[in-house]
Amino acid sequence: MKQEKLELIADFYEFTMSNGYFVKNKKEMAYFDIFFRQVPDEGGYAIMAGLEQVIDFIQNLKFDEEDIEYLRSQNIFSEEYLEYLANFKFTGDVWAIPEGTVIFPNEPLITIKAPLIEAQLLETILLLIVNHQSLIATKTSRIVRAAQGRPVMEFGARRAHGVSAAIYGARAAMIGGAVGTSCTLTAQKFDVPASGTMAHSWIQSFDSEYEAFKAYAELYPHAGTFLIDTYNTLESGLPNAIKIFDEVLKPQGIRPIAVRLDSGDLAYLSKKVRKILDEAGYPDCKICVTNSLDEHLITSLIEQEAKVDLFGVGENLITAKSDAVFGGVYKLAAIEKDGTIFPKIKISENVEKITNPSFKKIYRFYCKDTNYALADVIMLKDEEEPKGEYEIFDQHNTWKRKKLNNYYVKELQEKIFENGKLIYKMPTLKEISQYAQEQLGTIWEEVKRLKNPQRYYVDLSQKLFDLKTKMLNDKK
Repeated sequence: MKQEKLELIADFYEFTMSNGYFVKNKKEMAYFDIFFRQVPDEGGYAIMAGLEQVIDFIQNLKFDEEDIEYLRSQNIFSEEYLEYLANFKFTGDVWAIPEGTVIFPNEPLITIKAPLIEAQLLETILLLIVNHQSLIATKTSRIVRAAQGRPVMEFGARRAHGVSAAIYGARAAMIGGAVGTSCTLTAQKFDVPASGTMAHSWIQSFDSEYEAFKAYAELYPHAGTFLIDTYNTLESGLPNAIKIFDEVLKPQGIRPIAVRLDSGDLAYLSKKVRKILDEAGYPDCKICVTNSLDEHLITSLIEQEAKVDLFGVGENLITAKSDAVFGGVYKLAAIEKDGTIFPKIKISENVEKITNPSFKKIYRFYCKDTNYALADVIMLKDEEEPKGEYEIFDQHNTWKRKKLNNYYVKELQEKIFENGKLIYKMPTLKEISQYAQEQLGTIWEEVKRLKNPQRYYVDLSQKLFDLKTKMLNDKK
């Protein structure tokens, strides 16, 4: 696949500001954080995704003659700045929370430490990547949880918002817990299972449904899933599928894989189909359902005791239709001059938009007895790792306090780039998917509820809280 030119996927202000930094000789080291403020769908948690593409972008960021000529044509950039861009190379440091980690609002997902001009040029593309993939991974995780152990396949490529959304949305879905994707390019590119059955057009292209099923069974005897709702599910589709099982597969000693329902009352039809399949001697033939599913419809089907073994989820997954914005932001946290860090804060009348200042790190506290996550604490980078009894508190209601004992901690961010050099070993997508499921296993069920989840504690250290409070008071 030809690599797209992505270096100009930036808000134009990134170039005007960086030109200004260059002309005004602002060479300070800057610290930027990427974080989000609210979990989509009023959920209790989100899933980090997109780091591999962030790494790829930063490693390959350069501006060619065509880019420089376009910027020159705007007649607002200095020639010295354009020459700088022509020789651009990222030289900074990057810390990030690994893909598949369970994440919460206001936590620095990625921290960039780089010369101000370099850090500014990363804003749009990094947000685009992390916002999109974390959104789809989180949505998929909700759908997978609703399925209660039944496999979920990503079937959304045809409804995605463009080519990249199909490819990387499917990638994110695998991180969120999908077991396969209909997007062949994603399957090839990331070495994950390609999933697919047949379309109604296959059946319509034959003179009869029976002939269509027969041809498919002869071509793919070990991989056939038969779509049985093209004409009439119970009177035509299922009887014809059973005939093929008896006449083509059974004589070869092959068992059918599944039948698929894509329309109608899925709960009612699945029960009828299950009964007929069992009576015909095919209790091992699975039932797959599709048709604009999401976590709420899947929950409803299960509550109705629908006889469903597999879910194929398309448009509502790949577009995160119910809440299609992740809302990650890229904010300046500090400036470094002559080795001294000067914290920066954004103040707003909207309390949720006030940022956490300075260069930071995050620790997750785990119970030693259960290995469940207890809380996350955002701290200043120079603070020591928590040991002994540790008190956490709500920064908005400071009287809400809790003392933690019998815990161990893990720092969530890992260093990815050092002085512009990649020092992080990127795991495979399969490894990330497995890690995501392991991480979800450390989160309390109450936090993972689809409706009215328990809020997970994300607090500030006392030192960071005091710094933030002082900066807020100083600005009055």
